[in-house]
Amino acid sequence: MKVRTGDWVEVRSKEEILRTLDKEGRLDGLPFMPQMFNYCGQRFRVQANAYKTCDTVSGDYGGLHLPDAVHLDIRCDGLAHGGCQAGCLLFWKNAWLKPIGDADAARALAHSRADDGCTEADVRQAVQHQGTDGETIYSCQATELLNYTRPLKWWDARQYVEAYTSGNRTLPQVGRGLWYLLYYYGTLAFSERWGRPARWLYNRFQAVTGGIPFPRAEGKIPAGQLTPRDDLDLKPGDLVRVKSHEEIRATLDTRFYNRGLYFDAELVPYCGKVFRVGARIERFVDERSGRMRRMKTPAVILDGVVCKSLYSGRRMFCPRAIHLWCREIWLERVSVEASVQAPQPTLAGGCATPHREAAD
Repeated sequence: MKVRTGDWVEVRSKEEILRTLDKEGRLDGLPFMPQMFNYCGQRFRVQANAYKTCDTVSGDYGGLHLPDAVHLDIRCDGLAHGGCQAGCLLFWKNAWLKPIGDADAARALAHSRADDGCTEADVRQAVQHQGTDGETIYSCQATELLNYTRPLKWWDARQYVEAYTSGNRTLPQVGRGLWYLLYYYGTLAFSERWGRPARWLYNRFQAVTGGIPFPRAEGKIPAGQLTPRDDLDLKPGDLVRVKSHEEIRATLDTRFYNRGLYFDAELVPYCGKVFRVGARIERFVDERSGRMRRMKTPAVILDGVVCKSLYSGRRMFCPRAIHLWCREIWLERVSVEASVQAPQPTLAGGCATPHREAAD
């Protein structure tokens, strides 16, 4: 089934999906997770074609290719994974979906397994196991990312063509993204020593056109020096304004970190805008180890604040839409009277580098 962004699809029945899975609850290496059974028989609009995603496991942070998969507007609730609060956008294989109006729901699937294949119990059992030290090791789509994708070279032009042909991006969006890539690398704007003229020219042009200033300006605190914190005790539903980029830079070291949490350039377009707090992050599953981590310093997720992959280099046009985590020192409370209406969560996709602090 060829699916485009915006198409309506129906999640197949539990029985149909189980027929596509191996004994570890996977199709082509991609885990079907227990919470995904809740959506069987329901209809959704395709949020993005998931032909491309980002490597958040190996440390390479490059692009990865994933065939025959999409994102629906469904995020992981973490209930089967120790209450993980990362809220990752789920991957759905095309074989688990059917187009609206397909009356032959029982037809043979392209990846059917033997009759003695996967059961729901197998899917649930594959979620976790005990490590040699007795600690629970979780398995999910994020931890198994490298098992169902392959490396995607930045010079492979097909990925930029597919960003448009899949319906994920418009032609102007693709053009702006490629222009930024060419400028960033072609003028050495990334170089602290040689890129200063290029960054100055970029900011001058953006100031005249009303655009976003250069998004990768480093922090002002020397690396290794303790960065500041501010506890606002934010709760879901609170209204906050993201501080200006200059104010946030004053809280970052020269490696873009504040107390172990990386400030990604993808956050810059949200600076100065008002959002509603969606969740307070206390724990999450580490994609590299599968172990549960707990935050040392508070961080929050804001409704609608996701990576749109505007400044992501090799990951440009990734549709994964990872939540951008915010330190409370990057935010300020806003009263209802003084605020504009908080925006609804965006459906635009992208992927930010989720550098997260280690846990106690």
